[in-house]
Amino acid sequence: MWTPPGQNQSWVSEFILLGFSGDPTFNRILFISFLLLYLSSVLGNGLIVALICLDIQLHTPMYFFLCILSLLDMGCVTTTMPQMLVHLLARSQTISFASCWLQMYVFGALGLTECIFFIVMAYDRYVAICHPLHYTVILSWGLCIRLAAGTWACSFFFSLIHTFLTMRLPYCGPNVVNHYFCEGPSVRSLACMDTHLIEMVDLVISVFMVVAPLSLILASYIRIGQTIIKIKSTQGRCKAFSTCASHVTVVTLFYAPATYIYMRPNSSYSPEQDKQISLFYNVFPAFLNPVVYSLRNKDIKGAFLKVMGWGRVPW
Repeated sequence: MWTPPGQNQSWVSEFILLGFSGDPTFNRILFISFLLLYLSSVLGNGLIVALICLDIQLHTPMYFFLCILSLLDMGCVTTTMPQMLVHLLARSQTISFASCWLQMYVFGALGLTECIFFIVMAYDRYVAICHPLHYTVILSWGLCIRLAAGTWACSFFFSLIHTFLTMRLPYCGPNVVNHYFCEGPSVRSLACMDTHLIEMVDLVISVFMVVAPLSLILASYIRIGQTIIKIKSTQGRCKAFSTCASHVTVVTLFYAPATYIYMRPNSSYSPEQDKQISLFYNVFPAFLNPVVYSLRNKDIKGAFLKVMGWGRVPW
């Protein structure tokens, strides 16, 4: 504990992350399960990044964006899971105020980047299906780099606002966070003052960073669906649909739980439920994305076999 200058009230200098269970045996089971999930996520996404970098035939806007998505997924799970794994086995589950601040900021920045980046990937599919003859002209490398850089800059800025407003609140005890990492709503619930104004600011950010991107993605896929219906051949329609199915699956896995967590009032905060739901936009998407994007992707399979020296996929 420490006392700010000029104040008699003490503020917490560290938080205790409660995690999932206090049972050592169950924690060891969770440790093995989450360790396998984490390693699979990092290896799977790392493999996609490596294949896209090594195979020149994958140097296209679609795979450039997929490479960035894989990097974001690796960043998100690495921001939270290593510490969670340590806490599952260690007796001490504390995290310093500064470390909590940093974890909240980095996780929020990467998560917001992923939110906006799904718009970029939807736009890529829109151009590829609705304007296939002008695909390389519209999505030039200059535009791709500007879109990627813009999403990162915008997200890190808004995450800074969210983190600054949350962590500047007075925390005078208790300091037990009922979560496995320093997530904004979980930490904010411990503040010893009214947080209504901060909630309103967060709601505005969420509308701008979650609802607006989701609306644009939906509009893109409505237009894509209209174009697919006009394709005469069944094979052409199936091919066009398959190029979008992976993206729609990943967007659903990410946005559904994230919207529930961040777009509701603090009064409906449920620690145990939120802790479990957060796994569905933090851990599981990073684990499933490599499977979703590579399982039916002939280009990724071909790149893998070529790197391994086994030639191309025969189908």
